[in-house]
Amino acid sequence: MNPQSNVFWYGFVIPTLLIITFESNDLVKAQASTNTVIGAGVSGLVTARELQGEGHQVVVYEKSDQIGGIWVYDPKVESDPLGLDPNGDVVHSSLYNSLQTNLTTQLIEFTDYPFIVSKNNGKKVCFPHHEEVLKFLNKFAIDFGLNQLIRLNSEVINVEQKDDHWIVESKTRGELDSEELFEAVVVCNGHYTIPKLIVVVIGYGPSAYDIGIEISKAAKEVHLSSRFPQVKVTKMDNCGNMWLHKEVEYCYENGEIASKKDGAFVDADIILHCTGYKYDFPFLNTKGIITIDDNRVDPLYKHVFPPQFAPTLSFVGIPSRTVNFRMMELQAKWVAQFLSRQVTLPSREKMLADVEEYYRLPDETGIPKHHTHTLPFGVDAVRLM
Repeated sequence: MNPQSNVFWYGFVIPTLLIITFESNDLVKAQASTNTVIGAGVSGLVTARELQGEGHQVVVYEKSDQIGGIWVYDPKVESDPLGLDPNGDVVHSSLYNSLQTNLTTQLIEFTDYPFIVSKNNGKKVCFPHHEEVLKFLNKFAIDFGLNQLIRLNSEVINVEQKDDHWIVESKTRGELDSEELFEAVVVCNGHYTIPKLIVVVIGYGPSAYDIGIEISKAAKEVHLSSRFPQVKVTKMDNCGNMWLHKEVEYCYENGEIASKKDGAFVDADIILHCTGYKYDFPFLNTKGIITIDDNRVDPLYKHVFPPQFAPTLSFVGIPSRTVNFRMMELQAKWVAQFLSRQVTLPSREKMLADVEEYYRLPDETGIPKHHTHTLPFGVDAVRLM
């Protein structure tokens, strides 16, 4: 790196961890500003911690009645599971009761805050139950004094820039609050609430595979469908009554499902949608500057900053298929450093050019647009098609 420059590089993947590095020219730390964080899940909590650590005043909006985001289990079932009713109740939780993490505790802890779970016999648990993750997050919030920053039952309904500030409008328990002004907004509302709706796709991501194993213990047969181009019809090695198929092509009224290309037919009694989730920021009013097309948030410099609004508007937690806790922590540190003026961003023009070049890569290599924020990008992304 050129020691005289204020250009920053990051995004090296080794192998699935987003590494952030930066340099500065001994910039003077700015006076503390008032910032808001939207969401009190993993990304919101660690962002609030980092901002507070840099001396900023922080307000965190959380629309539910407790912190934890995706890790809060809710046994309720939506009355409209396909989401066709715009006025239907939405159950935020995407957990199922038996879920355990598919990453070890070492990969879902923060760099300075270890995640240690032990059984009654003293043996450490490597893949904890979701309840243990929620306990970890609650303890994290208590130890860093974050609860006093969080406004529970407060849903943000509109965010809009005016002059040099951001107007944030929210409602608490359905009652409209007064508008508030903030110098910066960090969006941390996650992306596991609004499901992708495809006619019939079972899927072959972590949740599909995990649920498939779970229900194979009670079902006669379980059939997984995948869009991976390398997939061949095969019986799963580790489960005697589970098969893998190519992408579903058609579902007949009698419940029979036809798989694309392999010619397989399955007479299904139940179809599970494990097709992932969509990015959704219904509260964010940027007059069309920030758009979402096939799950690509555009434009986002390094998955964090929209160039036209940087650094006062940012997103933490956008990338998927990575080591999420560590990635969110590093993104939060990066945002906090910029808002404290310890480091600077490239010019708007350079950031837009970088975004254009990065987004052009999948278009030229045939990688689906919905993998834009999949890390690592490249060979592994092609494998995930």
